[in-house]
Amino acid sequence: MGGLGARDADAETTTVRRIVAELESLPPERSRFLAGFAYILSRAAHADLDISDDETRAMERIVMEFGHLPEAQAVLVVEMAKSQSRLQGGTEDYLVTREFRTSATDEQRMDVLRCCFAVGAADTSISAEENAEINQIADELGLPRAHVNTVRGEYRDQLAAIQAMRRGQPG
Repeated sequence: MGGLGARDADAETTTVRRIVAELESLPPERSRFLAGFAYILSRAAHADLDISDDETRAMERIVMEFGHLPEAQAVLVVEMAKSQSRLQGGTEDYLVTREFRTSATDEQRMDVLRCCFAVGAADTSISAEENAEINQIADELGLPRAHVNTVRGEYRDQLAAIQAMRRGQPG
């Protein structure tokens, strides 16, 4: 019989348990911050009801960088956040983002906004749904509209609406 043997499955389970134990060993406030950060990224990516492989890889890189986590831990955090975003959504989106707002600095709130745009742009186009969700996230984070527009301007070439407009222009 092919596939994973019992030894391979046990090794994989041991690896996952080790990563979970390492995450649990983080200070609770850092764990909460990382969970909220990753969830908000997943929320932005899932706005169009699809989280692409490119968006997933972007979230993993971002969580590694901003969370100062090794790749295996970042992958686990992102997968957990994606799962929760897909399953919970709605009211949970609002609650998680508002909680993040209360514990994050102004700089961290701007960082998560930039990262939401980066995740949306990971598959070369920020859909109208993703753009609208990022606007909602920014409102819930209490970010000034001028700051949001500045960051959006950095990603204007990836906005689906701008891309469609350019395709419709001659030559």
